[in-house]
Amino acid sequence: MCGAPFFGFPLFYFYFVMEVLTISTKENLINEEIKIPEVRLVSAEGEMLGVVKIAQALEMAHEKDLDLVLISPAAVPPVCKIMDYGKFCFEKEKRAKEAKKKQQVVEIKEIQLSCTIGDHDFQTKLNHAHRFLKGGDKVKVVVRFRGREMRHTELGAEILARFEKGCEGIGAAEKKAVLDGRNMTMFIAPVKQ
Repeated sequence: MCGAPFFGFPLFYFYFVMEVLTISTKENLINEEIKIPEVRLVSAEGEMLGVVKIAQALEMAHEKDLDLVLISPAAVPPVCKIMDYGKFCFEKEKRAKEAKKKQQVVEIKEIQLSCTIGDHDFQTKLNHAHRFLKGGDKVKVVVRFRGREMRHTELGAEILARFEKGCEGIGAAEKKAVLDGRNMTMFIAPVKQ
């Protein structure tokens, strides 16, 4: 009478759950999906029309060949606007793409040093940091302590201070040197010019 059972539930229950899931995954409810008795209505031109019954709001939207869209469901009473829903979705997607284009992704590049690093190796690592900072990326500088080097953490602090001084003008220390286990870490961010 109500369909074959689906995992122990009647089939009509399954269809009801699927309908609720499809409605709740949409961002905005439109037209007959809105099940609220009264709404605050805004016209297509942005004019406030006041609080009206949902049937009257739907009728006004259909007269203008537009959709009734639930804009703010949390408001009391909820706010609906008469608009072209397809055009609204298109413009919203277009704005999101524009914002994504303008967004700059900052990566964090890691440079590892040791307490016994030679001058030439230090300069090479510093040149890498300069290249990363000029490219707009942040640099995480890590000094690793091995064995008995843990007794002389001040050597690591001196190396990081020297590294920070070598990056002056291009980058500035965002976070000062911090000892974390056997590593001393410092973050350098590019300087805005």
